[in-house]
Amino acid sequence: MSRLSLGLDSSTQSLTAVIIDIDTRKVVAEKSLDYAADPRLNSWGIDLKEYIVPPREAGEADQPPKMFLASLDAMCEDLKKDGIPLHEVVAVNVSGQQHGHVYLSGKADEAFASLRAAASAQKTLTEILADVFSYGTAPIWKTSNTADQAEDLRKSAGGKQKMITLSGSDSPLRFTGAVMRRVGQQFPRCYEATRRVQLISSFIPAVLCGNAAVPVDVGNGCGMSLMDYKAKTWSPALIKGAARGLPGGKAAFAEKLPPLCSPLTIVGTMSAYFVEKFGFSPDCSVVAGSGDNPQTKVLIKGDLLSLGTSFVNMVATDGATFDMGGYANGMYDGAGRPFMFGCRTNGAMVWDRVRALYNVGKKDYAPGEEVLEKTAPGTGMVMWQPYNESFPPSKAFDLYREGKASLANDYPGIVDSTLAAMYLYSRGFSRDTDEPIFVTGGPASSPRIVRRIAGIWNRPVVTIGSVGAGLGTAVSGAIAFLLSKGENADTEALSGGVLPRQAPVAPVMQDVDVYRTYLQKFEAAYRKITGM
Repeated sequence: MSRLSLGLDSSTQSLTAVIIDIDTRKVVAEKSLDYAADPRLNSWGIDLKEYIVPPREAGEADQPPKMFLASLDAMCEDLKKDGIPLHEVVAVNVSGQQHGHVYLSGKADEAFASLRAAASAQKTLTEILADVFSYGTAPIWKTSNTADQAEDLRKSAGGKQKMITLSGSDSPLRFTGAVMRRVGQQFPRCYEATRRVQLISSFIPAVLCGNAAVPVDVGNGCGMSLMDYKAKTWSPALIKGAARGLPGGKAAFAEKLPPLCSPLTIVGTMSAYFVEKFGFSPDCSVVAGSGDNPQTKVLIKGDLLSLGTSFVNMVATDGATFDMGGYANGMYDGAGRPFMFGCRTNGAMVWDRVRALYNVGKKDYAPGEEVLEKTAPGTGMVMWQPYNESFPPSKAFDLYREGKASLANDYPGIVDSTLAAMYLYSRGFSRDTDEPIFVTGGPASSPRIVRRIAGIWNRPVVTIGSVGAGLGTAVSGAIAFLLSKGENADTEALSGGVLPRQAPVAPVMQDVDVYRTYLQKFEAAYRKITGM
């Protein structure tokens, strides 16, 4: 028999499953179910374009937790129909969209425990767990109507600098603690009826093993603004700030929080529901789970730059280095290693919009590649921020250019300026090193863009395959399983086996010299435009 590790990634738009063979270090299966497109999942009340329940006010962003349950049933059903040998799965691990969480009532313990009985397989998850939610929806990471509550937490820590030093982040709006406080203020009866709050990343493992009281891992616990980052414990000061004025005060709030654990903790074995209904082994280990960003970072020990719709910089740290500017967030990855996470909203989607100005299609990359080939790095200054930015915090602004309007001027200019912004505003938590920086995402396939990254960072660049939270989750699940059996668990060997890596591209020293001047010029211009 093979030993398979199943990674489940519950994201904003889909549930994805990735299965790897632990011993051969190969991906053996991958499947994704879109919440809006799948008829089994699109009838739970979400807007099919926005993937959230229609908000009652601006900044509210919730999803129906029963949709998560239905997707879990549907995924297991499809994997079984596809002939995947689920009885050979020895570990299941979970990635959940970070900060998202559910509110469980006092009925949850008994209802979850019923999943451990074979008779539960005669029903669906949504039927068995229909009455366990004290608050009907699950707030997710898009939540932004919590400015007052986030400030309450910041004040409870003693201000911005102390908040960052204590929690690793400057109390972002979307983090769970601020959202819990707002729910408690708006809906005190729902709050009082809540026995326990589980993150999406711990809620699914709780379902899998039939235990509503599973712990929350410290990697996703970082995304709650409630955890002492260095001590890896719930912070009394932050809980006090989150609970002030709520029913039951600090003690009641603290009781709603599960204990904390390592992301590599085995929290149980597969419940009878999944054994009887889908053919999983009763000995299959259920791992604690973590957030999507921590699970993605598992695949790379060093620094990872992801060039997607938004740009994400994940920088390995010593666990004591924070971004005191407050732009980035301190986290632990799904293998328990510390890192900083910075996300720039205006990423490759802005590059697409620049090409569209010249009637170049979104997926027509050739014209852009041609002008990058003909234009020396660091010679154009073009900036455009169509959306409000958090890295660094700044308002949207219209296209700014030096030089004439043309694809030859604008496209190299926007590429250079966006990469410059990522580099400059990562300085507060980055380190000077000759180690490679790993790059993923569509633009990473461009040798011209890779050359520019190498010049700006003055580091070798290694392009890797498509990084996803599902793949990272399967890898960390395999690590957890091997450790539990007393076997060697080489994270780098596992991730290197499932993730192809190209040869390093060294920086061109002429580019490095040019970019030193360019970065200074860019920063001055950016500050002037944004008023920073």
